[in-house]
Amino acid sequence: MKDLNEVFVFITMIVAIVVIVFIIARYTYLVKKILIEKGVYQEHRNNKLKYLDLGCIVFGLGIGLLISSVFTTFGLSEDATDLLVWGTILVFGATGLVVAHFIRKRLEE
Repeated sequence: MKDLNEVFVFITMIVAIVVIVFIIARYTYLVKKILIEKGVYQEHRNNKLKYLDLGCIVFGLGIGLLISSVFTTFGLSEDATDLLVWGTILVFGATGLVVAHFIRKRLEE
């Protein structure tokens, strides 16, 4: 029974990922179609900042992992350590995204 539950969860996760990718692809297609109809769409955008968001998020996640490793040396319970580690990683990842937004805004001016 336990194996059946694990298979069900795995299949559900795969289906959810496929549905999310489909929705994002469909939305992107519709937005591009509408922009082309209005004459606003430009095929060649500025590729100078193409990987800025990804780079800043990965950098933030790396800093979060580095700082969260300090929490594992404390004598905290396993639940508290997990909460602090994941919280730190997510906070620094989000901080990286915010930093990328401000860098992009400043460079596009």
